[in-house]
Amino acid sequence: MTRIDQRARTQLRPVHLIADFLDFAEGSVLIEAGKTRVLCAASIEEKVPPFLEGKGQGWVTAEYNMLPRATHTRSSRERDGRISGRTQEIQRLIGRSLRAAVDMQKLGPRTITLDCDVLQADGGTRTASITGAYVALYRACSQLVKRGVLAAHPIKAAVAAVSVGVVGGEILLDLCYEEDSRADVDFNVVMTDQHEFIEVQGTGEGGVFSRATMDSLIVLAEHGIEQLLEIQKQFV
Repeated sequence: MTRIDQRARTQLRPVHLIADFLDFAEGSVLIEAGKTRVLCAASIEEKVPPFLEGKGQGWVTAEYNMLPRATHTRSSRERDGRISGRTQEIQRLIGRSLRAAVDMQKLGPRTITLDCDVLQADGGTRTASITGAYVALYRACSQLVKRGVLAAHPIKAAVAAVSVGVVGGEILLDLCYEEDSRADVDFNVVMTDQHEFIEVQGTGEGGVFSRATMDSLIVLAEHGIEQLLEIQKQFV
């Protein structure tokens, strides 16, 4: 099949990162994956959630938001702490993914919050958020080391994520919105640079899928994540 943007079946969308996009955040990155753009900012607070008080370890969490005109039509803002189930699920995924990157004992009793704001959405916003937020997180931790707050860098593994799916009978890497909306099978895969999986979200949107198809999707996702990890290395 011919993809909408003429990519090969196994090809990522063009990925660009701009580090230190914000002047005041401890770490920040604007990530562009095709037409999807996400601004990721890391903020450090010298406190932890109540359940971690006195344990000498840190915490990493995330919040995700989409601007009203990130999509083709305006969506309402999520206000007053009332967020959709989709938003809750995505920010929990981002938080879980980034916690896997950090040695919480080395981080010490402080919290790093990753704010992921989608400026424009054309599919893969959650995976772009994870890939970009990792770089923002790393750079924020580097600031703590540079200032002498931490004796050692707390990042223990790099993390990136990508989508894969079955569209029109073809297994494709890094789906744009039009492909994602027509996908019979849709996967989001999060992996470390040690080739360990943090999360695999897979759904048969248009029916069922075989073990062989699932294996092929995972192999293709791993191929894409390896490329994203190489891109990240330019900024950490």
